Amino acid sequence: MFPAYATLADKAGWYALRGIGVLVLLFLLLPILVMVPLSFSDSSFLSYPIPGWSLQWYHNLFNSEEWGRATRNSFIVAPSATVLATVLGTLAAVGLARVNFFGKGLLMSVLIAPMVVPVVVVGVSTYLFFAKIGLNDTYTGLILVHAALGAPFVLTTVLATLQGFNENLIRASLSLGAGHIATFFRVTLPIIAPGVISGALFAFATSFDEVVVTLFIAGPTQVTLPRQMFTGIRENINPTIAAVATLLIIFTTALMLGLEWLRGRRH
Repeated sequence: MFPAYATLADKAGWYALRGIGVLVLLFLLLPILVMVPLSFSDSSFLSYPIPGWSLQWYHNLFNSEEWGRATRNSFIVAPSATVLATVLGTLAAVGLARVNFFGKGLLMSVLIAPMVVPVVVVGVSTYLFFAKIGLNDTYTGLILVHAALGAPFVLTTVLATLQGFNENLIRASLSLGAGHIATFFRVTLPIIAPGVISGALFAFATSFDEVVVTLFIAGPTQVTLPRQMFTGIRENINPTIAAVATLLIIFTTALMLGLEWLRGRRH
């Protein structure tokens, strides 16, 4: 495990570094995992110790009209925004990777700006802009802004994949008579597919978990799951929130495992 020249101090440092890493990981995960047992409590309050065990809060979640509407909205907005963000981000990445021009760095900075600009700023500016064109309180407006927030993730992951792309494959395809569109779908896209799918998963997670911009843009009929959770915490907190959080933890973990599997396939 250790090289022959490793000293006692080297070994101690190796174990200390990994021990600190485990402690930091536990520090980050415990506040999240503590919600899981609360979702099975028979108490009407979020409290420890748990007096008894029950599935009533999951029953309440699956039979609630408000939570059902919020879940449907999330699964309408997030996939739609993901498709749009994936298409735009992939096309932008391919274009930026193949062409060098004056101002390319500036354009790249503009395209990834939604990743670094505070979400509150995005929410306020989008609200003011959409108010003039009638897109507030609509699914279209919500999907567009979520796609804008997710597209930079697709752009960066696809650009990273294209760094090792062999351009001779494109030239060979074109020399054999294939058009640019056919070459893209038959040569380029299959090779960069892991990066595209990874970016799409990030875009989906960004849209599915987004709440700040949704508070500004969405109307009463476009309430998403994170916004419903925010409303529930603010107005009437009960263990139903813990049940929703538990399901989201499972869902997000599945997404991350899928992402790691794709990274393994790419390597």
